Amino acid sequence: MKITGWASLNEFLAEGVVYRNLQPADPALPGFTELAAKAGLPPGLLPRKTEPDYARLIGTLLDAVQSQRGVARPLARLLYLGDTRLLDGSAFNNLCLAGGWPGLAFIGSENSQPVSIEIEGTLYLSNRWSALFDFSDYAARLGLPIDETTAVVVDIDKTALGARGRNGQVIDQARVQAVYDTVAAMLGGAFDPDGFRAAYNLLNQPEFHPLTADNQDYLAYICLILGSGLVSLEAVVADYHSGRLKSFAQFINGMQRRSNQLPADLEAIHGEIFANVQNGDPTPFKAFRRNEYIRTIACFGCLGENEPLEAYLNQEILVTEEVRQAALAWQQQGALLFGLSDKPDEAATPTVELAAQGYQPIHRARTHALSE
Repeated sequence: MKITGWASLNEFLAEGVVYRNLQPADPALPGFTELAAKAGLPPGLLPRKTEPDYARLIGTLLDAVQSQRGVARPLARLLYLGDTRLLDGSAFNNLCLAGGWPGLAFIGSENSQPVSIEIEGTLYLSNRWSALFDFSDYAARLGLPIDETTAVVVDIDKTALGARGRNGQVIDQARVQAVYDTVAAMLGGAFDPDGFRAAYNLLNQPEFHPLTADNQDYLAYICLILGSGLVSLEAVVADYHSGRLKSFAQFINGMQRRSNQLPADLEAIHGEIFANVQNGDPTPFKAFRRNEYIRTIACFGCLGENEPLEAYLNQEILVTEEVRQAALAWQQQGALLFGLSDKPDEAATPTVELAAQGYQPIHRARTHALSE
């Protein structure tokens, strides 16, 4: 592998990006409320990536982008680039159904095994990101040419940025550090680093997903409450294993009944998070997510030139050069390029104050690019 220079997603996506709130970065495109109404979604619903309603909204958005760029012919096919068979495969299949499009998805996850390509129906799975260049030819052989009637949807996290199997761990490290920073700041002198790590590492396991819903906001809140001493990790684990504690909603409702036992500042923080949860906000712990943005953006282009490769792999969030090159080539062929991220907007875009200081959304931030 080698560093190939500086890059940003903006080069091939421009402002064609949505994060978790499904509010297009391009202000010229319809906003979430308008898109949801056109797609026939219930008011106030914010669907997640694997849900059919998410696909219906994104399909509506892609049609709007096609119209905006002045192409007379409608979209006729879909290509999708992702990194997980289940999550991205489901999102791709739902999107094809929603748009009525034939399509093909590339799912990449690099490892040290011999080069492997597997075809599972409309999924093209490979353990090399460089297989993207063969993927394009394969699509053409299936009668899926890449032209102005082709939409290419690019997953951002661990596909276009921090490719899975290369340096996706830097994305995870930034998020974990943000949880640590947030909980430590809120607990002050009462913060127990070892206790935090024990709780986070245990509850972050798939075994506890029914409790945390695999939602880092929920996990960060639970760690905060554990750190406050209002309830112990042992008690939470015992209640979970016994079946007395089954969901995050049950946990936070229980803390609501005891919130007057928290210190005043933590009671206020709990109140804000509880209100956000009641309002259906999937990212209710705003302070944590803003810290995640700070930690994440600090990993973009943080190293100079000619550093050891291991330093880039372990410290920077890198653009996947194979994705960049393929996307630029497809753009030249007329394809519509659009990026999707399940990262919360608060973790991907700067506050007004930070933007005034020159901070950029992650799709505009420059960093180094990496190729095989």
